[in-house]
Amino acid sequence: MDNNELGCKRNDALQELEMLTVNAKEAQQLILTKILESNQASEYLSKFMNRSTNTSTFKRNVPVVTYDVVQPYIARISTGEDSSIISGDRIVELLRSSGTSRGEPRLMPAISEDLDRRTYLYSLLMPIMNKYVSGLGEGKAMYLLFVKAETLTNSGIPVRSVLTSYYKSPHFLHRKHDLYNNYTSPDEVILCPDSQQSMYCQLLCGLVERQHVLRLGAVFASAFLRSISFLEQHWCDLVNDIRIGKLNSNVTNTECRLAMEGFLALPNPELADELEEICGHGPWKGILGRLWPNVKYIEAVLTGTMAQYIPMLEFYSGGRIPLVCTMYASSESYFGVNLRPLCKPTDVSYTILPNMAYFEFIPLEDGLRVTDDEEVVGNDKLVSLVDVKVGCYYELVVTTFSGLYRYRVGDVLQVTGFYNRVPQFKFICRRNVILSIDTDKTNEEDLHNSVTRAKKILEDRNHILLEYTSYPDTSTVPGHYVLFWEIKSTCEGVKPLDPQLLESCCISVEESLDYIYRRCRAHDKSVGPLEIRVVEAGAFDALMDLLVSQGSSINQYKTPRCIESGLALKLLNSKVTASFFSPRDPEWTV
Repeated sequence: MDNNELGCKRNDALQELEMLTVNAKEAQQLILTKILESNQASEYLSKFMNRSTNTSTFKRNVPVVTYDVVQPYIARISTGEDSSIISGDRIVELLRSSGTSRGEPRLMPAISEDLDRRTYLYSLLMPIMNKYVSGLGEGKAMYLLFVKAETLTNSGIPVRSVLTSYYKSPHFLHRKHDLYNNYTSPDEVILCPDSQQSMYCQLLCGLVERQHVLRLGAVFASAFLRSISFLEQHWCDLVNDIRIGKLNSNVTNTECRLAMEGFLALPNPELADELEEICGHGPWKGILGRLWPNVKYIEAVLTGTMAQYIPMLEFYSGGRIPLVCTMYASSESYFGVNLRPLCKPTDVSYTILPNMAYFEFIPLEDGLRVTDDEEVVGNDKLVSLVDVKVGCYYELVVTTFSGLYRYRVGDVLQVTGFYNRVPQFKFICRRNVILSIDTDKTNEEDLHNSVTRAKKILEDRNHILLEYTSYPDTSTVPGHYVLFWEIKSTCEGVKPLDPQLLESCCISVEESLDYIYRRCRAHDKSVGPLEIRVVEAGAFDALMDLLVSQGSSINQYKTPRCIESGLALKLLNSKVTASFFSPRDPEWTV
């Protein structure tokens, strides 16, 4: 496909997006009607609608539900019952959620047409980017993409992550190649089930193609940084492979080895010398721009809890490469795109695409207080997509073709504006990721904000907080919050961590937490002093390995912001090198 054809394709996509957002109300009505027509005979819908396809009947009769209601139907399908209990179309796969946002992986039903909707959203990304960044079709993308080994239910239905589903689908493998989806990594390397071998080969491809790479990225910022950390540990082996023109024997996957033959057909000592000079004789601050001198931006999810990786991305990029968030999606449905991709990561808002699913919203009238799973949400409380209000907070509810009806996704969003008739949302947090010892309840956003404030104290002393999680320790009386921190020095010759420095961080975190927490600490004495446990380098990589081995997808992996007792806690406690407590109560007044 030449540049003229690409230009026409880009304009067509943007024009379609324009029409879709102008006619958002009509698009949503059409989507709901089609879902009801397709699924009217399902056991679940029939209970509430008696095979009616009337949208008013749906809004009046079908309840808002959580996964606890959906799960028994999923279980029945997984054991062999017909898909018609929830959908008019055959359930072809069950999509595993990340499983790391506090709780077990949840399985979401998927039908064949869902891949068309995902592909449509992907087709918008480059036309949008091309409005802001020129020349993207003149090089390649080094996107670090991974699959997770899938399983089968007793009835033979594949259980996999949504990204594995896409990468293994004809939509990806038989995609029409153009200048915008020209990746450095062969498909065989992306599809390698061993993430370590896949990562090694993908980095090797990217280094060989370093002069042609215009885009860097991964799905989540955490996966990208994990890959850079892997590069920092294994660059000597990668350079040696390039020098001798032979793939390391530790890569044993046959498909990977065959796919890599073309990249290492001949020894390349000149390139090896260049890479050795960059990796071995200089600081790693700003190394991404030196390894890939023509890169125009880094793409990854950087919103929500991923925002805490921004400092490390800026460290490795030297602050000179734009950080880009392009899309908002989950296992339940794909949702929207960022129409201002070059904005600051902290300013990202996603424009919801009204043809993805039927969207409704639960108003969070009491600030960010999110209703509990057990709390019934009245149908009359739901707000439609086009009727949300700027500045207000909502919890997202979706109805899909694959059998989710008024399902609470669990994402808390804030409306920041509108594009034509479609609202734009800032992702705030995931529901029910909290710490609680007594009457205190700390949500994910409050925890993240308090840690963000405290880590500035570290940064002023030449340290960066790489990763964190928390744990409500009730083994003490009273119980207390524990934060596990992995810290990295940003320059050579920095002295060991000063106890007073970490105690100051403890105080900062507590002072930033809410009124109830501070009352429990300072007045009620029902919560003990906050503790920071510093863990050794690589502790959170080990945590990721553990959770991935238990079923999480490496693409969708997000460090859990609160862990419970079990193997994860045992692992982190085994990596603790020092512990510090808040030396005083936080300020609190009636």
